[in-house]
Amino acid sequence: MKIFARFGATVCLLSLLVCLAVTPLLGQGQLTQTLRGHVVDKESKFPLVGATVQLADKGVLTDTAGLFRLTGIPVGRHTVKVTLVGYKEMVLADVSLDAGREKILDIELEEEIRQLVAVTVQAQRTGEARNEMAVVSARQFSVEETNRYAGSRGEPARMASNFAGVQGADDSRNDIVIRGNSPQGVLWRVDGVSIPSPNHFAIAGTSGGPVSIINNRYLANSDFFTGAFPAEFGNTVAGAFDLKLRNGNNERHEKMVQFGFLGTEAMVEGPLSKSSKASYLATYRYANLWLFNKIGIDIGTQAVPTYQDGFFRFNFPLRNRRGESVGALALWALGGTSTVDILISEQEVKDRNIFGNNDRDQYYTARMGAAGLTYTRPLSPQTFWKATLAVSGNSQDANHNYLFLRRDGDRNPLVVNNRYVIDSLRPILDYRFSEMKYSLATFVNHKISARATLKVGLNTDLYRFRAFDSVRSFTDLSYTRFTPWRTRWNTNETFALVQPYVSFRHRLTENLTLTAGLNALWFTLNTRSVAPVEPRVGLSWELPARQKLSLAAGLHSQIQPLYTYFYAENPGSGSAAGPLANRTMGLTKSWHYVASYQRLLGRSIRLLLETYYQRLFNIPVEQAQSSFSMVNTGAAFSRIFPGPLVNTGTGRNYGLELTVEKFFSNHYYFLLTGSVFDAKYTGSDGVLRNTDFNGRYAFNALFSKEFVFRRSSLNLGFKYTTTGGRWYGPVDEAASRLNQEIIYQSASRNTLQFAPYKRFDLKVDYKMNRGAADRRGLTHTISVDLVNILGIQNLLSLSYAPQPDGSFIKQEYQLGFLPIFLYRVDF
Repeated sequence: MKIFARFGATVCLLSLLVCLAVTPLLGQGQLTQTLRGHVVDKESKFPLVGATVQLADKGVLTDTAGLFRLTGIPVGRHTVKVTLVGYKEMVLADVSLDAGREKILDIELEEEIRQLVAVTVQAQRTGEARNEMAVVSARQFSVEETNRYAGSRGEPARMASNFAGVQGADDSRNDIVIRGNSPQGVLWRVDGVSIPSPNHFAIAGTSGGPVSIINNRYLANSDFFTGAFPAEFGNTVAGAFDLKLRNGNNERHEKMVQFGFLGTEAMVEGPLSKSSKASYLATYRYANLWLFNKIGIDIGTQAVPTYQDGFFRFNFPLRNRRGESVGALALWALGGTSTVDILISEQEVKDRNIFGNNDRDQYYTARMGAAGLTYTRPLSPQTFWKATLAVSGNSQDANHNYLFLRRDGDRNPLVVNNRYVIDSLRPILDYRFSEMKYSLATFVNHKISARATLKVGLNTDLYRFRAFDSVRSFTDLSYTRFTPWRTRWNTNETFALVQPYVSFRHRLTENLTLTAGLNALWFTLNTRSVAPVEPRVGLSWELPARQKLSLAAGLHSQIQPLYTYFYAENPGSGSAAGPLANRTMGLTKSWHYVASYQRLLGRSIRLLLETYYQRLFNIPVEQAQSSFSMVNTGAAFSRIFPGPLVNTGTGRNYGLELTVEKFFSNHYYFLLTGSVFDAKYTGSDGVLRNTDFNGRYAFNALFSKEFVFRRSSLNLGFKYTTTGGRWYGPVDEAASRLNQEIIYQSASRNTLQFAPYKRFDLKVDYKMNRGAADRRGLTHTISVDLVNILGIQNLLSLSYAPQPDGSFIKQEYQLGFLPIFLYRVDF
């Protein structure tokens, strides 16, 4: 009945939106908008003068600053063509113009090897990475894409889970598993500098969280990498997000207001000075999820999380005394804070808490922020320089109070009115972690010729890490006596991470391109964390019939989660943390080998086939024989507490990935991705096992269709996904009871597998352009994202939850049906 009710509500919603869309708009003329932008050389970023930008029957030439403007363009979708003698022609299909916001394009043209009077038309291949050094396993994504995918919630990480070789860890978090690797191996960069996990309620040692702090409204087209990364990407063995920030509109003020389940937010942008073309852009979001509880929507806990986040960017174009452009200076910042109090003492026995433990009250606060100053300057028509100075940080603060329950004569908990009877609450855990990082990222890109480009750069991070953690546990299974307080972390240290690199790209022929590079990594915390040379190489061969064959290989390294270096081997009492057994851990290393075949089928369909092999080594495992390995961490709301770790673990991942994608054209889009893979590891006991993330297969099918009605449009999107289940093993009941958490038997770890994961999502977007032809318009957007519309129960994990019958193993399920709506106005 619930399924029929959901479909009934969906049909009613669609009927309402269609009725709105076909409502006659009497007495209103055609709405128009301005399309403008900037055309530069792809390598040197130097403005290109005299490029022709054409849209239907209108065309314009770029000026001496590479700028162009087309006015009076009807709202809707258009095709933009950009040409310049000596450069490859670019065609941008389905550029969308709305009444409430100008469209500003940043276009990069690639120089032809042979300087011809006329050049061959080459449409831009949607999805190809902006980074010219990437030849495989790289994908560009746009803001429009993040909004198009059903179930993505407008987040880059959830959107990326639709790509081949990528899968989400669970519904309650946006961690992503790339080719079987741990989510903690994913690198996040903004304007070239690495940042902490940009997520609310983040946990030390993870790269994800329940809700992203990143707002796609201030992103420019960005890149996502899944393997064999270019040399500029260090300190990662799994994947990388390279996020680009856009500037605000430098000619007119624009605003946006949005209300939805995930928060109320606002955005403003516009010129600081119309004469200097300086601009600003700022956003703010506040969310209190009480509405979910009020209407009975399951978000995995009865607690009410609150969070807020914001962003600003000020961009100042720079000119010399002659009025010529000499680059730009941008000041930007983003950050957020989140709080949740999970009070088990006030909940009913049946309540779910997949975000925490079920035997204690938990108070948790997390903060994350990053701010930077970015300087960009074309030094000449052949050379471009960029430098970013930034400071970033994150912190977590938690306190736990254990629930002592009243029990009957058989020692089973007493339950009255569906609630446990509480005898007392006693403190059991207190911890505070904080990390500050001061970063410099700089590079010079020099175009040696039309064939060759050299890029030299340096990424440097200075860390200051502070941590304090004090805990006590039970002395035996009577659950009446505590051990003394033990300090597991008490750290205040400073250290640095230095990563120089060099990349070279050479177009050997019109159709054959070679990329090569070297990366080095030096982590000053210990002498074992040094990688003096990490080679990267790639080869791309354009074949007849719009085919392309690519090969790439590279060595990659990564430091360990910072907090794991400072865990005390023998926790002391008071403020003494004891010896640090893990301080000398070295780098995790991985060789990546990738082969790729791509073919364009018709004008807008791409077939992509990739196969890969990854050999991981120097993985931290326990010194004593066990099944523990760092490859299984990074996808949970808890930290790890391993014994002394040594870099003797190994692993290997291999797989085959298929992508069939129709780029958005003729008002529809689809994406089919499938991957089969195998991810195994060995711990210190020498046994080859499945990693926790070895689902062995993943499949996604997405479809989006746009219906256009005069000034309105209706988009329907569907998504189906299925992956293999997570691995686990038999529970060690005695150890679990003593430690009050689920502990698996080490020898039989990952010998059992949960049932396959399945989910079906539906997304509806209705956009209305309003206003008169002679004044600025408004764009209204109503969006409903129905996540897991069938309410499929997918098993997530086992948790420790004492029950009235004396049992304590509880099956936790992924999120059920989750409707997410928003209403937005752009004006």
